[in-house]
Amino acid sequence: MAGAKNHDYHILPPDIWPLVGSFSAFVMAIGGIRWMHDDMYSFGPLIFAIGLSAVSLTFYAWWSNVIKEAHEGYHTPVVQLHLRYGMILFIASEVMFFVGWFWSWFDFSLFPQPVEIVDGVVTNYIGQDGAAALLQWPPKGIEVLNAFELPLLNTMILLCSGTTITWAHHSLIHGDRKSMITGLWLTIILGALFSCIQAYEYSVAPFPFAGINYSSAFYMATGFHGFHVLVGTIFLIVCLARAYKGHFTPQQHFGFEAAAWYWHFVDVVWLFLFIVVYVWGGWGAPVH
Repeated sequence: MAGAKNHDYHILPPDIWPLVGSFSAFVMAIGGIRWMHDDMYSFGPLIFAIGLSAVSLTFYAWWSNVIKEAHEGYHTPVVQLHLRYGMILFIASEVMFFVGWFWSWFDFSLFPQPVEIVDGVVTNYIGQDGAAALLQWPPKGIEVLNAFELPLLNTMILLCSGTTITWAHHSLIHGDRKSMITGLWLTIILGALFSCIQAYEYSVAPFPFAGINYSSAFYMATGFHGFHVLVGTIFLIVCLARAYKGHFTPQQHFGFEAAAWYWHFVDVVWLFLFIVVYVWGGWGAPVH
């Protein structure tokens, strides 16, 4: 029969949201750039807010369509396999994103600059007498955070959250929806607790946000990880809302599986951050 479907692939109909998402991201980028060069006529924050709102709307509408397609039976085993391939490639790109921040940290630490910080004032001694004596990491005058206080607590919180999301996943596979929802709640609470502790840690950090390579590398690496934790928490909240609506079955639950993969990814990244940035990166320096 002409036009009959004789394959397992899902041929998508034309959709406006990829185009809307592209323009929204462009508007958000323009707003961010104008915000960083702010003056009374730039309207940077307003343009950025409009772009961000449009991007958020695109996320909601586009993924709502994906969920609808799943419920209508379009997510065949072949389609689900390709969705998993896509998520794997996305996480791989995120891994390389963090490789860049670890690379900068190792570059700064293994090839230190002759800088010194005194009473919050950073002085660079490149090319001056006595510069060789200041080739150390962390830079002279920096007090570091105690790796075995708040950072260790956050490590334990994320490790526990990794067990709760795994429990929720296995509960879903075995048809225990009550335990799945409980595991999701616990993971979300632990993720929110991690973010709160991270925010408090930043508020009491003894070094400035910018002006010296140590603090810049520290805040960029841990800050982007914190952003990913927030994104992962939102991801899990959406899964929780869907679970209450009766979504997900033991046979078809890619959205939940993707959220679990993403959460394990942020767990693993934090373990490397804890070891490299907090423990090894602050070894031998005065502790705040």
